[in-house]
Amino acid sequence: MEVIPAIDLLNGKCVRLYQGDYSQSEVFNDDPVAVARQWVEEGATRLHLVDLDGAKSGHPVNLAAIAAIVQAVTVPVEVGGGLRDRQSVADLLATGVRWAILGTIAVEKPELVAELCGEFPRQIIVGIDSRNGKVATKGWLETSEVLATELAERMAQLGAAALIYTDIHRDGTLQGPNLAALRELAAVVAIPVIASGGISSVTDLLSLLALEPQGVTGAIVGRAIYTGDVSLKEAIRAVGQGRWQDIPLDFGSSAIG
Repeated sequence: MEVIPAIDLLNGKCVRLYQGDYSQSEVFNDDPVAVARQWVEEGATRLHLVDLDGAKSGHPVNLAAIAAIVQAVTVPVEVGGGLRDRQSVADLLATGVRWAILGTIAVEKPELVAELCGEFPRQIIVGIDSRNGKVATKGWLETSEVLATELAERMAQLGAAALIYTDIHRDGTLQGPNLAALRELAAVVAIPVIASGGISSVTDLLSLLALEPQGVTGAIVGRAIYTGDVSLKEAIRAVGQGRWQDIPLDFGSSAIG
């Protein structure tokens, strides 16, 4: 399972929100590029960026910071926040970003998602942000009547490369992921599902690993790696490629060996 560090951008700084509440933001670093380099040095194979200003305003705001991060690291980057028209997606991907994450327009303009999946194959990920089973939009400021599972099925049919599922009530709380909701979502699609929200420990990641055969292939970790509750290096060793349980034990010349 891929462990993906999150870098949330607000006013050009690296922050974390509590349950998506902009009034409860905490600045962790004034230099997002330095943060990106740190996570890559610790073994990250992908970075997850969110343009929080963009999500709130409806158009990308932190493109300069995003481009700087892309230029500074050697791993692929996925970005969401404020991508609600074709030009915004095209401009973002032109910076070298590997995947554009669409949220609000998946609910409001599914036909545009279909067009973008056709124009940028394997580069469109759909973020499904759920509040009590229903999809939230516009930077989580509004909640639609669309069920998360229904949206997942439709987006998979339209050609999305993957889905990112976030339980808003878990995000930023360190209360653990919503395993039941993830299992339900993964059961209705045949594309990868990435878990997000609430991961507080390596134990949480190990619990997600049990869902890997069902299609949950990655986990986005945010607050926990900033507070030190989770060591990124240890998390990757625990559930990533070459994880502990995949390494043969070396018994040397012992009788047991």
